[in-house]
Amino acid sequence: MTTDPPGSFPHLPPGFRFGTSTAAYQIEGAATEDGRGPSIWDTFCAEPGRISDGSSGAVACDHYHRYEEDVALMAELGAGGYRLSLSWSRIMPDGRTVNEAGLAFYDRLLDTLVAHGIAPMVTLYHWDLPQALEDEGGWLNRETVDLFAAYAAVVAERFVDRVEHWIPINEPNVASLLGYGLGLHAPGRTLMFDSLWASHHMLLAHGRAAIELRKQGAQSIGCANNHAPVWPASDDDADVGASKIYDGLWNGMFLEPMLLGRYPVDLAPLLDGLAEPGDMATIRQPLDFYGVNYYNPMKVAAAPEDADMPFELRDVVGYPTTDFGWPVVPDALREWLIIFRARYRAALPPIMITESGCAYNMGPDEDGVVDDQPRIDYLHAHLTAVSEAIERGVDVRGYYCWSLLDNFEWAEGFSQRFGLVHVDYDTLERTPKRSFRWYADLIAAQPGSGSTAG
Repeated sequence: MTTDPPGSFPHLPPGFRFGTSTAAYQIEGAATEDGRGPSIWDTFCAEPGRISDGSSGAVACDHYHRYEEDVALMAELGAGGYRLSLSWSRIMPDGRTVNEAGLAFYDRLLDTLVAHGIAPMVTLYHWDLPQALEDEGGWLNRETVDLFAAYAAVVAERFVDRVEHWIPINEPNVASLLGYGLGLHAPGRTLMFDSLWASHHMLLAHGRAAIELRKQGAQSIGCANNHAPVWPASDDDADVGASKIYDGLWNGMFLEPMLLGRYPVDLAPLLDGLAEPGDMATIRQPLDFYGVNYYNPMKVAAAPEDADMPFELRDVVGYPTTDFGWPVVPDALREWLIIFRARYRAALPPIMITESGCAYNMGPDEDGVVDDQPRIDYLHAHLTAVSEAIERGVDVRGYYCWSLLDNFEWAEGFSQRFGLVHVDYDTLERTPKRSFRWYADLIAAQPGSGSTAG
């Protein structure tokens, strides 16, 4: 099914990488099979009230047993790359001891991807910390950094020959601030600004893992940081000041250490004592690409004086929203990319959009067709924004759509569908949506959407 004439597709340069993304806990299932140990998300899901629909990733999309079917869908899509994450709990159930069955699963998956001409982009950590390590303090415990480096060394030695791109940690800002600061994600701690210890340790783990990956011969190492333009709620000095603090915490605290080897100057009072000698140099490892996960801009206002935080989020109004309630603002992606390049220039490696996508929850109609035109419109608009940024001189090398499959959406359970492929959670049947066909047509229409060098 062709959903648009080829001439209407966004134009991306030759060699631009089109891909899709997933995460282990969101799709694999098989939570207790073949030696996998519990992760913090298994524990979090078991706590009443944590997940909106009371579900868990125990079965998820059953990708563990259906990976061949899923890779066949990727091949049908024609995307040249697939971003997946490894489950630390599957490979090292206690965070320390290697489980051969876990490694063997990823051997099978990577071999199947390569056999279909799909280049893997592997994320070592997409939020599913082994529960045994959380019991010892988790990311608040500096020893977790050493254990993560050891984990990186094990998987790099095993898989480096088949992996094109590596990402140590997905969205350390979301994992630390929502998981340790606000308690909205696993492990559910509410430490507010004390969660910055977890943030620092994740950044340090990123650097340590990059060193281990290089030792094993990894050729392309990047990151996947969640970024968004931060807009003040008004021109009032208090709102502008609050938005700057929030921008520093959400964006600057995670990109400046990686690119410049320092924390934002404006945040210095909050970060005093976090870093030990040598930490910032370890975090600032050479990056072959900088991964941007983009969903929407944020609007920030000054909070009342008696509030726990000096800022509060406001709704971004005047734009359409997804079924998740997130504003659809493709120009904000273009804005972010152009400002990002202008600010960091020589320090900035080529960029990959490592996640971008939307939740629209329609299912198959009486003819079995999932008519998700809003997702097609979203992808068209955001890829056009990327194209416009490239025309303005921003070096963007790829776009990995979130997500290949409908899946377990963290604290929202199965209530939000981000996939190009519909998953019936009762039968686990896969149904490619109209957006899948559109994305396939887009890829086929582009000049040479082959491998990128990162």
